[in-house]
Amino acid sequence: MTENVKKLKELVDGSRNIVFFGGAGVSTESGIPDFRSTDGLYHQQWKYPPEVILSHTFYESNPEEFFRFYRAKLLAPDAKPNAAHYKLAQWEREGKLKAIITQNIDGLHQAAGSKNVLELHGSVHRNYCEHCGKFYDFDFMLHSQGVPRCTCGGTVKPDVVLYEEGLNQKTLNDAVRFISEADMLIIGGTSLNVYPAAGLINYYRGHKLVLINKSAVARDLAADLVIRDPIGQTLAQL
Repeated sequence: MTENVKKLKELVDGSRNIVFFGGAGVSTESGIPDFRSTDGLYHQQWKYPPEVILSHTFYESNPEEFFRFYRAKLLAPDAKPNAAHYKLAQWEREGKLKAIITQNIDGLHQAAGSKNVLELHGSVHRNYCEHCGKFYDFDFMLHSQGVPRCTCGGTVKPDVVLYEEGLNQKTLNDAVRFISEADMLIIGGTSLNVYPAAGLINYYRGHKLVLINKSAVARDLAADLVIRDPIGQTLAQL
């Protein structure tokens, strides 16, 4: 156990109101590629850039190509929770961790047993008909073809936040409340480049701000502890 991990353990052991804010790097150890690393989705060959395909405008104007990309790149039926997901769920059961705020849409935190998960960008496990509102699950979307259709004929849209779409206001408000009340904030697996989500950490008022990310992020200098290792590998040691 390195000195940084020992310090992290001390901070966790002395905290009773931990909030975790996570991004794509939390799930890369589960085999889900992130967007911005050198091997992430933004650097893979596709007919259009991912940020274009995952926009509301593209969804409306070219739905078949949108859903082709969506099924190929955003649905990961074989992905399983990793050590980070399980450790956070354990802390929640022990009463130490009060909320997980995630930018991920994969549902792996819930699969690991976490209950209080605030999904800023939605979830691939929730899909709704745009016409009648009927719910459809992950498997329906995975096995559908072309533009998925409801029994009523409407388009079934994933409950994920696309570019040009706003975040859910209640989710944002809850995230602000949990972060502002936390005695420890752990930020893991995110470059803090996506706003407004990244701006949420400005509401933290404590003195136990921990960053766990393989690459440097803008907030390094303001953090009380910075660990540059994979988050699952790090949390597995605690």
